[in-house]
Amino acid sequence: MEENKRYVRLGIFVFSTLLLVAVIVFILGGRALFQSTFMFETYFNGSVAGLDVGAPAKFRGVPVGQVTEILTSSAAYESKVPINKRRAYIVVRVKVSGSNAQVKEWKGELAELAQLGMRVQTQLAGITGQQYLSLDRLDPRAYPPLPFEWKPKYFYLPSAPSLAGEIVANAQEFLAHLNATNIKELVDSLNTLAVRLTTSVDALEVSKLSSQTSALLTSSHATIERLRLILEKPEIDTTLRSLDSATGHLDRLLADPALDQAVKSIDDLVQRLDAVVGDNQYDARATIQALHATAENLRTLSETLKRYPAGALISGPPEKLQLPGKSP
Repeated sequence: MEENKRYVRLGIFVFSTLLLVAVIVFILGGRALFQSTFMFETYFNGSVAGLDVGAPAKFRGVPVGQVTEILTSSAAYESKVPINKRRAYIVVRVKVSGSNAQVKEWKGELAELAQLGMRVQTQLAGITGQQYLSLDRLDPRAYPPLPFEWKPKYFYLPSAPSLAGEIVANAQEFLAHLNATNIKELVDSLNTLAVRLTTSVDALEVSKLSSQTSALLTSSHATIERLRLILEKPEIDTTLRSLDSATGHLDRLLADPALDQAVKSIDDLVQRLDAVVGDNQYDARATIQALHATAENLRTLSETLKRYPAGALISGPPEKLQLPGKSP
């Protein structure tokens, strides 16, 4: 009886241990067995050094899956293709996981996103140097899909070169151009240029240039000193204050409503005068002629007073002139 109890307790202990291990496994990763997933693959026409199986795949920093396989296109699709005709791409397969809604959304929209420019790149994770896959929308014209002749096992999502890869490629291209450049001719040209510059500088009249520069500086200093003396005079301050006062007075005068009223009155008067002159043009001409005749008479009287002041004031009319050939 006692032995049976020991077996029961042992069985309970073993069952509890197995149940605890199952719970721990489920917490650590077993939940992924019940999540929706789907696969896609991408191809790289270059090195993916640093990218390992299990590396995360992220869309703008948000984890969406992980790398499940990394292999060559020769092993996956081109085993029967001649070596000289193989593409020799690197095939990377990714499993997208998450909630059912998220996975369903990715699976239904990934084809359209690929046409709009969704591309896969390898990126470095911080300073550790580990690489992961980054998904982002780029210019589809700048990064077209790679050509291939086989039918992909999973949905194909095009790739794009990583930023680090582009930097390395540009550096290599620059070094290749640098190696192709004739360094000796470049150095000889620089030496010739340096010799010519030295000769030109030696040929300059340095002493004459120095004296001219000194004279220019002296003249500039004298001009600045004269300006300083002029600006220090009290009359300048008085003039500036007067100008400021006149400006303020002019502003107040222009802002006065009476000025606007006066301008309007003058404008009305001009219009009325124009109307009067237009309606009485003939009368105005006759009046002007009468005024002209009166002015002539006054001028004649003035000349008479200058020649005969007494006669013009107290005597009678002047004697009649006797014309030649007639009797009085």
